[in-house]
Amino acid sequence: MDSLVNELYSLIKQRENAHLEFKEAKNNYDSDKLTQYCCALANEGGGKLLLGITDKIPRSIVGSHACRNLEKTKSDLIIRLHLRIEIEEMFVEDKRVIIFTIPSRPIGVPIQYQGIYWMRRGEELVPMTPDMLKRIFNEAEPDFSAQICPHAKIEDLDSESIKVFRELWMRKSGNSNLKSLSDKQLLKDIGAVEDKKITYAALILFGKPQALKKFLAQAEVVFEYRSSGVTGPAQQRIEYTQGFFSFYDELWNKINLRNDLQHFQDGLFVWDIPTFNEKAIRESVLNAVSHRDYREAGSIWVKQYPRKIIIASPGGFPSGITPSNILWKQQPRNRRIADIFNKCGLVERAGQGADRIFEESIRQGKSLPDFAHTDEHEVVLTLDGQIQDESFLRFLEKIGHERLASFNTEDFIVLDLVHKDRPIPPTPTELRFRLNHLVDLGIVERIGKGRGARHILCQQYYTLAGKNGIYTRKRGLDKETNKELLVKHISLNAKHGSKLAELNQVLPFLSQRQVQELLRELRIQKQIHFKGQTKASLWFPGVS
Repeated sequence: MDSLVNELYSLIKQRENAHLEFKEAKNNYDSDKLTQYCCALANEGGGKLLLGITDKIPRSIVGSHACRNLEKTKSDLIIRLHLRIEIEEMFVEDKRVIIFTIPSRPIGVPIQYQGIYWMRRGEELVPMTPDMLKRIFNEAEPDFSAQICPHAKIEDLDSESIKVFRELWMRKSGNSNLKSLSDKQLLKDIGAVEDKKITYAALILFGKPQALKKFLAQAEVVFEYRSSGVTGPAQQRIEYTQGFFSFYDELWNKINLRNDLQHFQDGLFVWDIPTFNEKAIRESVLNAVSHRDYREAGSIWVKQYPRKIIIASPGGFPSGITPSNILWKQQPRNRRIADIFNKCGLVERAGQGADRIFEESIRQGKSLPDFAHTDEHEVVLTLDGQIQDESFLRFLEKIGHERLASFNTEDFIVLDLVHKDRPIPPTPTELRFRLNHLVDLGIVERIGKGRGARHILCQQYYTLAGKNGIYTRKRGLDKETNKELLVKHISLNAKHGSKLAELNQVLPFLSQRQVQELLRELRIQKQIHFKGQTKASLWFPGVS
């Protein structure tokens, strides 16, 4: 099967959520209802609506005769919602499936239809709640961290926290002249102070405990350690209600006290991998501080368990950011804070920073960062520290540190997808380009050609894992052996003939197009023939 069909089957297995909706729509589908669903999906960050598939799990493809004129449907949706919605038609199992890809609404602008701002609640369409409308309208407001805290004074800022920042900035920039700047001038140069007035960014990053409690008590980070998931008091709990630069290193040190090493052996060598990767944890905390909504009550929580860490921050994702695009789309909620982090080298740019978290997780053979418990009120990131596949770690070691250092985020994402037998999504297009690059390097192998091509890790991975038999099965049989299997099946069923669907089952690792090409060659060689003119035609041995 080609990658698009594989992607469809992958979607079918997922549960419906704010970004994915299925409708049977066997014969038709009400145009108003279609518009309402597109409106709701756009309001919740964009997503996909699929017609011709049952909405109850396990789902089945039933096909749809709705929206026969796709261009008119597309035009109607543009007129009604002022959004460009892409519509794609596919035929799977000889049944028509229609896929609507709905973009996110513009920042600060909810979408309405028939005077109602639609949203989804479970399986229902309902008018948007006042708090969600308020949240969307607030997106268009200026950066909160750049706003002035009316009654705060320069004396409310901690000189030791400013010193920590100064040293980091000097180390990154190599500019020794920063040492001679006064605290006031330094803070002015980074935008933390404007016209002798204190911004919320300055308070969040450099504020003294008493000032933070007085002016912005919710700007705290709470750390907890629990030895298990059982409810009850934590074994350790620390509330950091103080400027971020005063406890940034201390927070990591607390986590690192219980950071067990996991051992795996490669020949005579034993490798130690920490359960919690320092880069990934630090980046996750930086993201929480720079992207949380400080207008919301509630603290940032860092909850450590023996094998996982959960970081929760108030406010949901910034507008336009979803778990599926977080690696490639940047929308910092508190840009002033992000810019200050960027100046001192804590982050490489004023963006999401998620790429480093994903890369480090993949490098160490761990599960990908998980945002499954995130909703519009809170971002919840779970980092699982358990090594999932030691063979994949050995494989990365064989690739070599120098080569891995040249890899970008897309290379690691592609490796992870291929390793887990998942299709490479069509967007971003950079993933396809990097896939071809990894094939050229011999790290990934391509099986087949064109849209029906499949990809697996190179044989070295399966050798290291002791799974050469699985490699042979995934790689598939050679062309002549495949043709022999087709002829044998057709001969065994010579009395009634063989359908194309049956022949696809004989060679399940080939696409339908590849099977048809083998049948064409066998027909030219006069080993088989067919009767009928449609997909329902039957194949028989010999010549007609």
